[in-house]
Amino acid sequence: MAEERALAMVTCTAPVNIAVIKYWGKRDNDLILPINSSLSVTLHQDQLKTTTTAAASRDFTEDRLWLNGEEADVGHPRLQACLREVRRLARKRRGGSAEDAVPLSLSYKIHIATENNFPTAAGLASSAAGYACLVSALARLYGVEGELSEVARRGSGSACRSMWGGFVQWQRGERPDGRDSLAHQVAPETHWPELRVLVLVVSGEKKQVGSTAGMQTSVDTSPLLKHRAEVVVPERLALMIRHIHERDFEGFGQLAMRDSNQFHATCLDTFPPIFYLNDLSRHIIALAHRFNAHHGRTKVAYTFDAGPNAVIFTLADTVAEFVEVVRRSFPPAANGDQFVRGLPVGSASLPEELLAAVVTEPVPGAVRYILHTKPGPGPQLLDDPSQHLLGADGLPRRCA
Repeated sequence: MAEERALAMVTCTAPVNIAVIKYWGKRDNDLILPINSSLSVTLHQDQLKTTTTAAASRDFTEDRLWLNGEEADVGHPRLQACLREVRRLARKRRGGSAEDAVPLSLSYKIHIATENNFPTAAGLASSAAGYACLVSALARLYGVEGELSEVARRGSGSACRSMWGGFVQWQRGERPDGRDSLAHQVAPETHWPELRVLVLVVSGEKKQVGSTAGMQTSVDTSPLLKHRAEVVVPERLALMIRHIHERDFEGFGQLAMRDSNQFHATCLDTFPPIFYLNDLSRHIIALAHRFNAHHGRTKVAYTFDAGPNAVIFTLADTVAEFVEVVRRSFPPAANGDQFVRGLPVGSASLPEELLAAVVTEPVPGAVRYILHTKPGPGPQLLDDPSQHLLGADGLPRRCA
């Protein structure tokens, strides 16, 4: 038998995803099974990503977890569910024998360090990237291959969609055990090269009503949510997949906005109602509609998850003009040079008639910054040992 390794370490990165057909509501809280299928766009990790290092050693005395440099509770039920499931798959793969290509004892304690390069609970799907990254790292550590979106789903529902790049569908599934509630890729990130994403960050604060609590209240009290899940979503999903395959931005954009609006309508239909959008979110919605009306077609499309930050889909040839419109509508307070981050954005001069029609009442300092990104790939393995977040002693190398 091969000698067991004293320390094994793996580092992965994973992306954020933004749903264009929203997931809201579970039919099973323990297994995290949704009441409807959903569809998302995976964002590029050059701009938004989680990095996770997982290490196992015979010298570790307890499981430990660090989030952004701070020690956190490793006993979180969802984290434990993912860990249990990956270990179960590893055991199954080994067929009960001690012999294995990666002879890492499943009884070793584990240390996990994870970092986001964006605000953790600001409505930017941090839990999706976090759990997708955790599962990717654990699977590599234990030599587990194959279908992992089901495992990621046990951590956070939308995390299963971050296991793929490009355009991703999470199928509702029918089975009570959740084995058919999986994510699969509808089209790769290379499919629509002109598609761009602008995240308008209006708040980096934690939301008042978390998604888990919010969606449970919606399931319990909103008749609109039931109608949405059973009647509206199946039709929209098929339509959205067609728009993506045909790279039809008019259809894609209109449907993304309608679905975002209906999701927030179900939040209002919840009792007591949930408000994820704020006045600024509504300003941005109105701005997008004025911009599209001025051009006589859908050139930008907004979508909002469970938080006030706007995600704007557009095509590459519209980015510079719309960024300038946002800059004029929400003049940056102090960080003029840091207002636009991510992919480079060209300059644009706005015609007077566009300014008059679209930029009505500027609200200075309301948008903190704009992040320019595009669709990107799924989780990645980092081969360079210098990128590990944990040192050879299994402790964090640096504090964020």
